[in-house]
Amino acid sequence: MQAFSHLLDSFVPEHYDLSLTLEREARAFHGTISIKGFQKSDDYLPLHTKDLTITSAAVDGNSVEYEHSDNDELRLAHTVPGAHIIVLQFEGKITDAMHGLYPCYFEVDGIKKELLATQFESHHAREVFPCIDEPAAKATFDLTLTTEEGVEVLGNMPVDWQRSEPEGLVTKFETSPRMSSYLLAFVVGEMQKKTAQTKDGVEVNVWATHAQPASALDFPLDIAVRSIEFYNDYFGTPYPLPKADHVALPDFSSGAMENWGLITYREMALLADPATTSISSRQYIATVIAHELAHQWFGNLVTMKWWNDLWLNESFATLMEYIAVDALHPEWNIWLDFATNETISALRRDALDGVQAVQVDVNHPDEISTLFDPSIVYAKGARLLRMVQHYVGHEAFQRGLAQYFRDYAYDNTVGDNLWQALADASGKDIVDMMNIWASQSGYPVVEAGINADSITLTQSQFFIGAHEQSDKLWPIPLGASTEAAPALMTEQTASFDYQSDAPLQLNVGDSAHFITHYDDVLFTRLIDAVKLGQLDTLAKVQLLDEATLLARGGILSSEQLIPLIDAYRAETSEPVWNIIALALGELKKFVQEDEAAEQKLRAFAKDIAAPLYAELGWNAKTGESEEHTKLRGTILGLTLYGEDEAAIATAKELYTSTKLEALDPELRPLIISSVARYGDEDVVDTLLERYRTSQSAELKQDICVGITSTRIPEKIDELLARIKDPTTVKPQDVARWFVYLIRGRESRAVAWQWVQNNWDWIEQTFGGDKSYDDYPRYSAGGLMTREQLDEYTAFFAPKQNIPALTRAIQLGIGEITGRVELIERDQPAVIAALKDL
Repeated sequence: MQAFSHLLDSFVPEHYDLSLTLEREARAFHGTISIKGFQKSDDYLPLHTKDLTITSAAVDGNSVEYEHSDNDELRLAHTVPGAHIIVLQFEGKITDAMHGLYPCYFEVDGIKKELLATQFESHHAREVFPCIDEPAAKATFDLTLTTEEGVEVLGNMPVDWQRSEPEGLVTKFETSPRMSSYLLAFVVGEMQKKTAQTKDGVEVNVWATHAQPASALDFPLDIAVRSIEFYNDYFGTPYPLPKADHVALPDFSSGAMENWGLITYREMALLADPATTSISSRQYIATVIAHELAHQWFGNLVTMKWWNDLWLNESFATLMEYIAVDALHPEWNIWLDFATNETISALRRDALDGVQAVQVDVNHPDEISTLFDPSIVYAKGARLLRMVQHYVGHEAFQRGLAQYFRDYAYDNTVGDNLWQALADASGKDIVDMMNIWASQSGYPVVEAGINADSITLTQSQFFIGAHEQSDKLWPIPLGASTEAAPALMTEQTASFDYQSDAPLQLNVGDSAHFITHYDDVLFTRLIDAVKLGQLDTLAKVQLLDEATLLARGGILSSEQLIPLIDAYRAETSEPVWNIIALALGELKKFVQEDEAAEQKLRAFAKDIAAPLYAELGWNAKTGESEEHTKLRGTILGLTLYGEDEAAIATAKELYTSTKLEALDPELRPLIISSVARYGDEDVVDTLLERYRTSQSAELKQDICVGITSTRIPEKIDELLARIKDPTTVKPQDVARWFVYLIRGRESRAVAWQWVQNNWDWIEQTFGGDKSYDDYPRYSAGGLMTREQLDEYTAFFAPKQNIPALTRAIQLGIGEITGRVELIERDQPAVIAALKDL
């Protein structure tokens, strides 16, 4: 693909003075911008603009001609290199695209209202003002907004002055520090807030519309304050701004965005109503806040030079969210969540041939959005950094980060800058080592075999599905349970003496990015250790998760998961039961066409969950741990999958006797799923109306999870039709609805047909957004027959030339192919094994 030029090579901005007038009712804005900078080119002076109308242009007080070119480029007819001041007047439109400048819709006491908000990452600032819209083009900003009266006006910096003038409310913000254009932000509208200060005097505010209960702002405010205080100590560099606003937006395409000093969130990613928010949701909210606040250093204070190093932002923020939350709430054992969320996500995605590396070249602007693969640049990148942290030592890791911020504050970096800082702090040569891990896609499987008193290890790239031959090698920190093993495996094979009957474990602590295939002797020892309770919780999670991967990759046969799951019967840990449920889910695809085998699988799930179901029941016990409260939901989910009649009846009784808001938030999705699955059309209609009218993001999420379980064909059709109705399903939530429907057994075929029938609408609605490639990606995640593979290929193959979709489609074809081949290979053995239970 042809590379594109960086405008920073031609013009270097130093300062922007931006004045915007927002005309919300007219869905328009107009403004004036003065840009002080240095022109390098003697050909023309370039700036980024997109969908803006330029009404005048001057350089150093003299009018200049201009023209629009490809790649969102405005070319000013100015050919004199040197320091200049550019002044432009321009106009633009406010659209519903959820990037650039857009409205957020909400309702208070039946009255429809709006906020105006911005989303500029990755390259959408150019949709609101002319600029050099590249991360390395750091400059200071003065922002003045003219808005309607009677609203809150928020920006990156505190308000310098604000006054009413004939044209409206005029708000001038203090000058920002040097920062990238994608981090500029503002929010305007009717909002409420709660405020606190850190011990260093940073003002922290949490904002939401008046549609949300004020009590929902308390928990995030506490997490935000303590996270800033933690990072101040951990990074050795104070939070760089005088304030930190956190704003819950009713409409937001991403989960959250780290705009410097003005972080924006989906409502469900920030607000925690004490009456309706589950423990799991509170933990999720805490990690999101900690993630975005980590960005105030990683990404904002120090920024990658170009998007190929996006991981410098996202991988580190993902790792730091767990480090911070573990410090704030050690009782949550959040690293177990890392193992059951980030690790699983990374290992599954990174096993597909053709997946992107953590560090990847970008050759077209539309490719930037494809970089935000959560399984790679967030989860895998965080896993690699966790590996480095363990390899160099936690103290050296922290020292290296502190030096990194001291060296590069308000500047831009590449990956080697960070690796060198960690190498200098630890005395370990990790630069070449980590460049291999960051630049190579995929990861190794280490074959571990025992012969007499010797262990032999062999590494090769692990794949799920069709793939090309690979000769890649990695420097693998083995993390073995014996000191006889080498600390680092750099060759294809390694061996060491092992004169013990104790179970051998590799990757103890599950911090390195590889999986292990133990031979029968070593694997049997580990299973026996599970039965005897000799492995710690993380090791049990790791063993079962890696077995599901080895089955997906054809190294184990899928029926071998059945006795392995059975070995976990005595388990009481909630994270381990999450993996048990996931492993059972791996078996569901093999039995959908065999009713007798499916009933056996349901009975097996019900049977292994029965002891804990009897112990935990449906009601929380006084003084029980949060882990047990969360575990109850997992156990009930398996029991309901097992079609336990008493459990189904209890779910129906709770639904009819209790208001939705009053249901146990840990169990509410399960209860709604049960009544939607076994109920009639009236249940679906009632739930859909509650979804449409509710202002609670968590309740809407629970209804979405539940209502998509319906088996009534007419109601499935209605749900798919409603997806396109923004008065029912906000555009930000369309992908979520689609995911649940494409994964549902009864709804899969019609959901797949819906994508094909409505592609023009998907393209029009999401074409410029990071969620655009969700649809080929999530479609691939749900389809599982050879006929569907052919349909997917026929439909999406012609769209592979669209840069924003290319990788998702290629991976999708490989993913479905692998799933189809897995089912065809293992289905007879799985069915036979289940019928023998």
